Amino acid sequence: MRCMARLLLLVLITAVPALAEQPTPASIQARPTPVALGLFERDWVLMNWALKFYDRDRDILLEPAEALAAADEFRKIADGDGMAG
Repeated sequence: MRCMARLLLLVLITAVPALAEQPTPASIQARPTPVALGLFERDWVLMNWALKFYDRDRDILLEPAEALAAADEFRKIADGDGMAG
């Protein structure tokens, strides 16, 4: 009986950390971000602009492909004389 109680205690002790490690929005989004997405994450005004015009699925998250499209358009807007390559 004592052996069974110890085994149960051991199982419970090892199971508790696994139960506590449920994914959260922060840990789900902890993936490598492309440079274009980093640009928008650093500036809230640009992020709002990108979300308004390039968040195609309207999930209020800028996906890497959406960020790339927004960065391309921002580059065109910012390049007033058309000389950037």
